[in-house]
Amino acid sequence: MTKIDDVARLAGVSTATVSRALRGLPTVSQATRARVLAAAAQLGYTASPSASRLAGGKTGAVAVVVPRITRWFFATVVEAAEEALHHGGYDLLLHNLGGSESERQRLLHTAALHKRVDALMLVATPLQGADFNAVTSLALPGVTVSSGTGVPGWPSIRIDDVAAARTATTHLIECGHRRIAHISGDPTDELAFTTHIDRRRGYREALDAAGIAPDPVLDVEGEFTVAGGERAVAELLRRGARPTAIFAACDEIAMGAMAALRQAGLRVPADISVIGIDDHDLAGVVGLTTVAQPAADQGRLAANILLSPLTGGDYPGEETVILPTHLIVRESTAPPRAN
Repeated sequence: MTKIDDVARLAGVSTATVSRALRGLPTVSQATRARVLAAAAQLGYTASPSASRLAGGKTGAVAVVVPRITRWFFATVVEAAEEALHHGGYDLLLHNLGGSESERQRLLHTAALHKRVDALMLVATPLQGADFNAVTSLALPGVTVSSGTGVPGWPSIRIDDVAAARTATTHLIECGHRRIAHISGDPTDELAFTTHIDRRRGYREALDAAGIAPDPVLDVEGEFTVAGGERAVAELLRRGARPTAIFAACDEIAMGAMAALRQAGLRVPADISVIGIDDHDLAGVVGLTTVAQPAADQGRLAANILLSPLTGGDYPGEETVILPTHLIVRESTAPPRAN
């Protein structure tokens, strides 16, 4: 029975090159690919995906860890990453933590990933203490996406959350608003996200730059969900200190806030303006002003960074790539109504 080693020997290349050539990966020159294909044809060799991967000591899979796959940002990152990995000849192995700290601990501190994947992508999954040793001990190329904490030796891809929040709040200020509420993420979240901390900081920096004193009554904690936005608006209205505008830490919160305001008989933006961050797929449908972030680009870039060393290219090592954001003005923001 012909083996991949036989093809490699006849073609004068390594088994890894045979594997890449037969999968049609772009890292193999046309001349080398032709030589490999000719050798395979001469020997009557047909490779199965599993066989070619095992020959190079590879699994052909990349693990992608996300906190909650049902959230728009995470799902968008995963979809783009999967498309890029598939194009590069790799499968995506999804680990959805479901918001559970115990699941994160199980994944990182047991053999759940050992010898099952060739690379690791952590999406908005902050690491603490012994987590760093657990991850680096896997000795795999890795990348973090939108994570507050990086991993030594790994590249990191993110946006500047402080700047994005500052842009959103500044837009409201430039519209003439001074009573601007902020709905942030949940500080008690098990997975210890830091995104909401950075976005609150950007909100406060914008207020400070405009000479507006932050009002604790207008700062409400919530969750990065539509329901979280609805509950936060209910709390704001219960406090009785109505704002003229709301900066929501993400578009899902913003859309929930818009729904709750309308249910309370308030008009958006005539009574209260609303802005978010993301440019969610439905943001244009509901007319939401937002600071757009390139979620798909983050997933695509992260996948391509991992594909490079997996297919014979370079691995960048520890570096931070910050992708740009930009303001999209729609119908949900306007100057405050004159009293």
